[in-house]
Amino acid sequence: MAYNSPKQRKDSFFNLHFTSIISISLVLFMVGLITFLFLLTKEITTFTKEHITLSIVLKESTSENDITRLQNYLTATEFTKRHEYISKEAALAEHVKGLGEDPTELLGFNPLRASIEVYLNAEYAQTDSIAQIEKKLQVFNSVEEVIYQKDMIQMLNENVSRVSIVLSSIAIILLFISIVLINNTIRISVYSKRFIINTMKLVGARALFIRRPFLRRSLINSIIAALVALVLLGGAVWYVQSEIGDAMNLYQWHIILPVSVVVITFSFCITMLSTLFGVNRYLRMKTDDLYYI
Repeated sequence: MAYNSPKQRKDSFFNLHFTSIISISLVLFMVGLITFLFLLTKEITTFTKEHITLSIVLKESTSENDITRLQNYLTATEFTKRHEYISKEAALAEHVKGLGEDPTELLGFNPLRASIEVYLNAEYAQTDSIAQIEKKLQVFNSVEEVIYQKDMIQMLNENVSRVSIVLSSIAIILLFISIVLINNTIRISVYSKRFIINTMKLVGARALFIRRPFLRRSLINSIIAALVALVLLGGAVWYVQSEIGDAMNLYQWHIILPVSVVVITFSFCITMLSTLFGVNRYLRMKTDDLYYI
């Protein structure tokens, strides 16, 4: 009969738990990555929608009081994130800067109208919501027309819906795969100790006493695995940030914090539940059955 020295048993124990931690860490890394991408996509979508503008073109006869009244209305509404008044002179200067032509030289007067640029809150950047907003604005006598890019808004929302469906599908598939992989990893770890569990049961140890060291070890492994996964995620985010430069800031706490919570919670719940189910399985088994699994 082969005899394992204390050093061999220690090395075997270390290798088993090291492999378990690495396996769980890689799965958690993928879970954290898809969560990060989901939140980042939502952030980009919100940023894009909040830069969609409605141009309220004012009539030539609009007075200062009419402009103030309209601005006060826009400030008080829920759909307005911010608004900016553009005078005829400012519109002409922007036109000359953009096209390089001054229409006053040809016409002898400034044909452009004053306007108010309205930046919408993200939840109102929908074609049906904008149509309702347009009706409300048309009530003001000072408003000549409301201009916005309907096709672009519709295309943006369609693309957002497609991306959300794709990411949600990937998240569901990845979640299922993650649960299966982590569960199998934990069960293999518990499987190697099935005879120890049976021996403790035969000498009269209570179920809670038997479960305790396994749950304690799983708790430690889940914390280590979560920390390793977060370090890997941090490295990935740092690399991407260094590549894109100042185009976008990925270090945002309202994204980083939820991702960290998801990774840690997922690690804790799955490892503890898998360990509990695995140990309970061998607690219910008879001694003879342990040789045939």
